[in-house]
Amino acid sequence: MKFRLSLKKWITLLKEAFKGEEYNYTEGPLTKAIFLLAIPMVFEMLMESVFALVDIYFVSKVSTNAVATIGLTESVITLIYAVAIGISMAATAIVARRIGEEDIEGAKNSVVQVIYIGILVSICFGVIGIYFAKDILELMKASPEVIAEGYQYTQILIGGNITIVLLFLINAVFRGAGNASYAMWVLIFSNGLNIVLDPLFIFGVGPFPEMGVKGAAVATTIGRGTAVILQLLLLWLGKSKIQLAFRHLKLQWTIIANLIRVSWGGIGQFLIGTSSWVFLMRIMSEFGSEVLAGYTIAIRIMMFSLMPAWGLSNAAATLVGQNLGAKLPNRATKAVWQTSKYNALFMGVLSIIFLFWAKEIVLVFTTIPAVVKTGTLSLRIFASGYVFYAFGMVMIQAFNGAGDTKTPTKINFLCFWLFQIPLAYITAIYFNWGPLGVLVAIVASEILLTLVSAYYFTLGKWKNSIV
Repeated sequence: MKFRLSLKKWITLLKEAFKGEEYNYTEGPLTKAIFLLAIPMVFEMLMESVFALVDIYFVSKVSTNAVATIGLTESVITLIYAVAIGISMAATAIVARRIGEEDIEGAKNSVVQVIYIGILVSICFGVIGIYFAKDILELMKASPEVIAEGYQYTQILIGGNITIVLLFLINAVFRGAGNASYAMWVLIFSNGLNIVLDPLFIFGVGPFPEMGVKGAAVATTIGRGTAVILQLLLLWLGKSKIQLAFRHLKLQWTIIANLIRVSWGGIGQFLIGTSSWVFLMRIMSEFGSEVLAGYTIAIRIMMFSLMPAWGLSNAAATLVGQNLGAKLPNRATKAVWQTSKYNALFMGVLSIIFLFWAKEIVLVFTTIPAVVKTGTLSLRIFASGYVFYAFGMVMIQAFNGAGDTKTPTKINFLCFWLFQIPLAYITAIYFNWGPLGVLVAIVASEILLTLVSAYYFTLGKWKNSIV
């Protein structure tokens, strides 16, 4: 039966997606399945990136050094994101597979073990952040002025990383179970709180102390921490398939070992990908704080714009996991190609917007000429590769949703470490292209990633992954 997308049907599906009602994603029209998963996931990803954009908006009113602090800190925190996202990919794949197999108890037991792993990981990172914040910024070649003004931002954000890690992991669990609307509403609530608290703590409104850039870290940590509490309440008191009980709280080493096994590939691929951003940030820092600030603003805007695309990609991961669990590999393949087409359409529109209105967008965040110049150039060059990357990111998530996290790791190693970083250094430093060299290397590596991903995807080995 053909699924026709009339306006009335779209409105009905939109309401259904926001309500988060139970739906079997292994049968029925794929367009409907993609829509029901993607809409809340898109909003979830948008809300996650709003944290960064709100911080950069308010902090840009403080000083250029404050913006540079956020850029340098975030480039290091991406390593924490790498671990959190790597584990979350395993969580999504395993929970989705168990749901597809109709093993609900197995899914619930996996959820608890994911949380235990997340707590242990975040404690390790937190200790480093609390005691070595200044050393981290110095390692990133921050100026003494930037370190003096911003080290407490780094200290609070990395020290309180448990809110980042658990937020990622529990939302991944919701996505794997098909309860994407839970993750969306949690982040809408926490972002609303962050938007209110940011100016209060940064500028010292009313009875609140004026903390400057440090206040952004306090507000963000409170916002994320509140979200984690709400997530835990939903796991215990919600109406999803993965509602927990006290019997699920025991440590189960077999499940933990399986999660770690699948996670290694995910952690590896994101450590490779995100560490490359650290190297790129380090190269950019050679050209001064104003160039670094412009690049940081452009990266934040780019990440915000990519969130809907990541939402669609995450929908593909859930569809792949659940349909492989239900022994429907052909449906999983079709879901990936169909999602890729939708993603390319969205990214194509976005690239046109950035190519023509990049400067106007950057001016929302700063009016410093040198910062605007770098930010505008960065956005326009990023946009030139968007349509290619639309396909690549969906295929990478398809591998992850299948539990084949090793293939994307190999692809990332080739495209980022063996290609992107050397190309960025050679063009920016050796050939003296400056910031342009870094930007060209970013786009070239993303196009290469898409081509290599498409090749491995068509081989079809991911269909036989065991999780």
